[in-house]
Amino acid sequence: MNRNRHQETTEITELILDAAAKARAEIGVVSKQAATGKSAKWPIDCTIGPGLEGAIACESKVGYVNGSAGLLSYRGYDIFELCAYSTYEEVSYLLLHGHLPSAEELEAYEQKLVNYRHMNQTLRLLMSFPVEKMNAMAALRMGTIFMRQEFTILDQEEAKPGLDDAISADEDSIAMETKPSGERRAIYEFKQKKQRKKKSKKSNRDDASGLEACYHLIAGVPTITAAITRLRQGMMPYEPLNELSHAGNIFYMMNGRRPTPIEERVLDVALILHADHGMNASTFASMVVASTMSDIYFSVGSGIAALNGPLHGGANERVLHTMREVGSPENAKKWVKESLAKNEKIPGFGHRVYKTYDPRARILGPLAKFHCSGCASDIQNLINTAEKVEDEVISSLAQEKKIFPNVDYYSGVIYTRLGIDPAMFTPLFAVSRVAGWTARVLEYIQKNRIFRPRALYTGTFNREFTPIDKR
Repeated sequence: MNRNRHQETTEITELILDAAAKARAEIGVVSKQAATGKSAKWPIDCTIGPGLEGAIACESKVGYVNGSAGLLSYRGYDIFELCAYSTYEEVSYLLLHGHLPSAEELEAYEQKLVNYRHMNQTLRLLMSFPVEKMNAMAALRMGTIFMRQEFTILDQEEAKPGLDDAISADEDSIAMETKPSGERRAIYEFKQKKQRKKKSKKSNRDDASGLEACYHLIAGVPTITAAITRLRQGMMPYEPLNELSHAGNIFYMMNGRRPTPIEERVLDVALILHADHGMNASTFASMVVASTMSDIYFSVGSGIAALNGPLHGGANERVLHTMREVGSPENAKKWVKESLAKNEKIPGFGHRVYKTYDPRARILGPLAKFHCSGCASDIQNLINTAEKVEDEVISSLAQEKKIFPNVDYYSGVIYTRLGIDPAMFTPLFAVSRVAGWTARVLEYIQKNRIFRPRALYTGTFNREFTPIDKR
């Protein structure tokens, strides 16, 4: 692997550092320890809204989002510095292990990713389905299940759980009116399983909830995504190239050519920016499944399913359609004014967490402008239109309603410039976020407690049953 691949993309490094300086100048000095602490004292009092909004479900050291200040960090490292100096390989290792790798650790980790990118059995199974007619996210979710078959023994008879492994079916045996007690450990715990007699020593295929499984998914989800891209185009998938970086391989397997250093770095930065983002819906979905003592492959499949929903994934694709609907920078002012008059939401603006400029958009905006400069007229028009729409929306909504561009606003333009089909934007999101999903699942199951929120019953009581012939 090229240890100094940033040397050919110093313009991008400077661009990110400039964005960081601008952000810090606007934000000022903010305590990064706000709303955090060493360890929580359970139970925690908090205000909870519909959809568990505001609920605190666990402790985490993986990532931190300060929405009011526009700060994002992974394991304590500022997102601007990670994008400027690091790589997705280093960042995914950081999320999983809690520290940046040494040269030896990185080399060993990269070699594992090289090995696990090759998934002939998984791709053979995937190609037996009409992927070209399927929703890309459905095909990706199916691919992770095929990975589970290739990399584990869980679907084999010898791995079938015995009846003695079962425990209480649900925690409804505790009256729902009982005040949560906030125990640190699960009330119901699995008994120590008896070791099955095996002819050989334990292999990685016996463990679908450890680091190796995380490595499989981080390496394999991109291979599946690229294969889906090719199959949707009526072409055969490309084999990964061992000498290319993680981002470089994704680009190559999707486009059929090696990326330029600029293309490789742009995609690498986009992957870093999407790697983790707090307890979002797909991360929560992954953790809920893992909390039942299911495995990481099923957990990631749940994250993919959640990301498929239009309220979570797909916003950057809608931004692209919106920019083409606006047509040109000259139409932006009129279009924004008419949209706001109709009280319509403009794709790519606003965020549930950020009440200021999304730090990821602070990087992607200048990056899109840099990467699209001097390119084909269609893409140049897209970026020019997006910039003008941003100016109009910010002048209208930023000061009063605190609405700014989010991570999705410029990412679609960047992916288009990289030759990626809009239908693959959300799968590419999953390619990056699998690092965050697996890191948080791995962290949570160390002190596992099955998720079991309560619902406020608003129905009636004491209804009398009427026989069907009298209804």
